[in-house]
Amino acid sequence: MASGIDTVIFDMDGVIFDSEILVLQAWKEVAERHGIAGVEAACHECLGTNSVVSKGVFLKHYGEDFPYEEYKAEMAEVFFSHASGGKLAKKPGVEELLKYLKMRGFKIGLASSTREVLVRSEISDGGLLGYFDQIVGGDMVERSKPEPDIFLEACRRLGTRPENCYVIEDSHNGIRAAYAAGMHPIMVPDLMEVTEEMKSLAEEILGSLCAVQEFLQGSGI
Repeated sequence: MASGIDTVIFDMDGVIFDSEILVLQAWKEVAERHGIAGVEAACHECLGTNSVVSKGVFLKHYGEDFPYEEYKAEMAEVFFSHASGGKLAKKPGVEELLKYLKMRGFKIGLASSTREVLVRSEISDGGLLGYFDQIVGGDMVERSKPEPDIFLEACRRLGTRPENCYVIEDSHNGIRAAYAAGMHPIMVPDLMEVTEEMKSLAEEILGSLCAVQEFLQGSGI
């Protein structure tokens, strides 16, 4: 247990919402329509990154002439047909954990590689906006995860120090970013396997947000 913790920063997709599996399913649907092979591997490489990095990953896999924007728009249409207006499923235990942190006076931040306007819309639709003191989207910083920029910006806006922050992440790129920022990463795996690298970078690897709350309670914070 790290001492002096006064802040918890959450990722959104795959941590707060069960959205990464929906994105993957939407991409698979688009891939099927257009005969795009190996889309799952490309999607896994994109986990935790912003749209600029994701586009680069797809172009690396499929060539510079790949019509990424066109296919991404199709994917978004499929995704939002399942996810808009509060239909996006929340991860078990998320509201209980946020209430627990709020009651104990923690600063609570959100740092997602998704664009800020979309983050705010989804968090608002999910009825969670009031829990967060600061929200930072991927379009608000220059470099994407796995670079530490987004977590350092969230930290700055929250008026806290990196060493006083737990970061709750599901993706490898997110854990790398939190570690690079000098924070205390907690991994709650979603689509990505736990690797030896993750075991070395994450302070804790826990199976759910309920387990995160139990860990914090057991640590006396």
